[in-house]
Amino acid sequence: MRFNILTIFPEFFDVLDYGVIGKAKDKGLFSTHLYDVKDHPVNKHGQIDAKPYGGGEGMVIMPEPLKNSLNEIPKKKLGKVIYLSPQGAPLNNIKAKELSEEDSLTFICGRYEGIDQRFIDKYIDEEISIGDFVISGGELAALCLIDATIRHKPGVLGNKDSSDKDSFSEGLLKGPLYTRPEIFEDSEVPEVLLSGNHKKIQEWKELKSLEVSITRRPDLLNDVKLTKKQKKLLEELVSQRIL
Repeated sequence: MRFNILTIFPEFFDVLDYGVIGKAKDKGLFSTHLYDVKDHPVNKHGQIDAKPYGGGEGMVIMPEPLKNSLNEIPKKKLGKVIYLSPQGAPLNNIKAKELSEEDSLTFICGRYEGIDQRFIDKYIDEEISIGDFVISGGELAALCLIDATIRHKPGVLGNKDSSDKDSFSEGLLKGPLYTRPEIFEDSEVPEVLLSGNHKKIQEWKELKSLEVSITRRPDLLNDVKLTKKQKKLLEELVSQRIL
């Protein structure tokens, strides 16, 4: 899988050389191709941005440097062009999995107040937001999107089932996790997890997943079709007055 990235800070993406994602990159499971928008200024002074028409705070990246940067990418390697934007559709696991099926993706990383709308209208296929908060630029958002996307590719994670059992993979949050030691500061690992009874362990995990999801993110249940078993577990939570 190929990621093309238009940015004014290419060095941001060095972080992709580390951890699980770095190992996947070393194995050739994906590649990043960085295009520095600053390489295409509109004048000898290196200008790539200007004040917005109509007034307002900050600066706006001009369309010409973005267009010229985009033109560096071979058309066959362009793929879907995505602008990381607060105005975009919210990123979720379903979207990340959908994007992982693409051969190539091109990310436009905005800075300052944003980019010229005419470039968006003509060249952007989709706008994506990573949340209802403000960050300094699209680079961090692009990194989040790359990480969320690439983990769905076969061979990236050590366990092929890992991404299928992450939070949000089935629409719900994952429940609590425990490891060694069995006792930490007088707090013990739940007995069921030490029982060796796989059926009871799975039921406990499903129960805790429901409990965490409902108490912390009740909105998630609006888009999840609960199984008969999950509905029964939900009734159990209500009867225990946990909810």
